Amino acid sequence: MKTTRTSAVWPGLLSGAAAGAAGTSALNVITYLDIAVRGRPTSTTPERTVEAMARLVGLTVPGTGDVLANRLLGLGALTGYAAGIGMGLILGLVYALGWRPGLFVATLVATAIALIGTNGPMTVLGVTDPRTWGVVGWISDLVPHCGYGVVTALVLHYLYRPSLEATRAA
Repeated sequence: MKTTRTSAVWPGLLSGAAAGAAGTSALNVITYLDIAVRGRPTSTTPERTVEAMARLVGLTVPGTGDVLANRLLGLGALTGYAAGIGMGLILGLVYALGWRPGLFVATLVATAIALIGTNGPMTVLGVTDPRTWGVVGWISDLVPHCGYGVVTALVLHYLYRPSLEATRAA
C-alpha cells in the first residue's frame, strides 16, 4: 500500500474536530462564567443569526411563542458548536498538510479564525456591528475567543501526531 501525504489528512481532520470541540467547550465555560460573575444576560446574537440565515435562504423556523424561542435557542447553540468544530477541522487540515507553527502562533491563528468566523457572518447578516461595541463588549468577546484559541491550539498540538510512515512519505 502506497503511503502519501493524504494519509495524514484524516487524522488531521479528526484531531482538528476534537480540538475545535474542546476549544468550543472552553469558550462556553468562559462565557457562562462571565454571565455568572457579572450577572449579565446571555447574548441573543446566536438566535438572531439563525433567524437571519433562515431568511437569507428562504426558510422559516417553525413555531410561535416559547416553542419558536426554544428552537432558536437550540439552533443558535448548535451553530456555535458547528462553527467551533468546523474551524478546528480547518486547523487540523492545515496541520495535516504540513503547517506546524509554534503554540503561540497557532493560538493567535485559532483565536483570529474564531473571531472572524463567528463575528464575520453576524456582521454581514446585520446581526451585530463590532464598530459600535464598547470596551466591555470587546473584552466580553475577545476573552472567550482567546480561550478557544488557547485550548484548540494546545489540543491540536498534542493530539495530532502524523504517523511515521506518512511523515517519511511526505
